[in-house]
Amino acid sequence: MTSNSAQKPTSYVPDSSGWSAALYNKNANFVYSPAYTTPVLELLAAKPGERIMDFGCGSGEVTVVIEKIVKGKEGGYIAAVDFSESMVEKAKTQGLPEAFVCDIQDLAFPPSSVYSGPREEFDAVFTNATLHWCKRNPSGVIRSAKRILKRKGRFVGEMGGFLNCIGIRTALKTVLKSKGYDGLERDPWFFPSPEEYSTLLEAEGFDVTHISLTPRLTPLETGLYGWLNTFARGSWLKDLTEQEADEIMKEVEEMCRIDCQDGNGNWAMVYVRLRFVAVLDG
Repeated sequence: MTSNSAQKPTSYVPDSSGWSAALYNKNANFVYSPAYTTPVLELLAAKPGERIMDFGCGSGEVTVVIEKIVKGKEGGYIAAVDFSESMVEKAKTQGLPEAFVCDIQDLAFPPSSVYSGPREEFDAVFTNATLHWCKRNPSGVIRSAKRILKRKGRFVGEMGGFLNCIGIRTALKTVLKSKGYDGLERDPWFFPSPEEYSTLLEAEGFDVTHISLTPRLTPLETGLYGWLNTFARGSWLKDLTEQEADEIMKEVEEMCRIDCQDGNGNWAMVYVRLRFVAVLDG
């Protein structure tokens, strides 16, 4: 596969948060595929009638799977929030009209939200492929979950864990440094070990009943350039010109080719997923 550095169509232009739902759906639909989401959905074990909130609903594909389960009994509903306006707009088209934009590191419900009633009302908080973007205040996310959960409520999720994106993260920092940029400052990711994340959960009063790291070989249908354009362009490279960002992504792609492209031209990378179940004690 070769790089495709053609100018992005208008629909692929990112929003103010750096995300484009259209680009995400094109280059990263594996994130919400049944093959990759079944393990964390099994940990959630949603039941009809439960009230669940999805932290980082993205374009809504996984959220609607949960919604179908919980709405099987009166009183069940799902709330959906994401940091990206583009993602929330797409989620609304999936049948989640009450999805709203907010930073889950400091959760606040819109005044007009149907969820503006009692706060300790959710049976579970669910999250998939989101918390590794919450580097600024990972404990703030946990406190947000704690604030809205019932006693004995569940916080269940999957995120990038220790060793996630190994090789590619180093390549980004190396190429950025060669251009005079501080890759450490630009790195938006938080990939904790099970021990690290357990400590954060327990500090906020959660009992960790399951936590694990699972390596996963992840094929990249649109190549590494497509992956970088989706996950690095709007974060690591957000303030750079199109030309400079394109050059950096091409250099990273070339640096990683020996490890991430097979003899048939297919690209893949190593994801390492941290999965957890934590129950609120107090």
